[in-house]
Amino acid sequence: MPLTQDEDIRALLEETRTIALVGASDRPNRPSYGVMEMLQGHGYRVIPVNPQITGEHVHGEFVFRELNQLGDPIDMVDIFRNSAAASDAVDQAIAVGAKAVWMQLGVINEEAAARAEAAGLKVVMDRCPAIEIPRLGVARRD
Repeated sequence: MPLTQDEDIRALLEETRTIALVGASDRPNRPSYGVMEMLQGHGYRVIPVNPQITGEHVHGEFVFRELNQLGDPIDMVDIFRNSAAASDAVDQAIAVGAKAVWMQLGVINEEAAARAEAAGLKVVMDRCPAIEIPRLGVARRD
């Protein structure tokens, strides 16, 4: 079951340090752009992943093509892809040993969530960390 209880989501956000943002955008009008900026402002290291803009920089971070290129341990993979495309991102998250996957608002893929949970990952679905952090009073990382 994806995490739904406030205390479980708060604990995940508090233990997370490094987030890979799949579907990151370099366009300021895209939700992923603002969410990445908010997460960085809250003290998280956010690594953008998007094959369309690989090699560019978003908010000072190099954009990678795929999760397996990062080389750093990933606590959480934040997925800004449609529900069907989230499946591949979840499989990549499992393969790189991420601790959690977070599917953004409107991103619901029960089968991918079940695979992630079976592999030992925590799962949040159909929520946004930029909404949950202030709502739950998660302290800034410093």
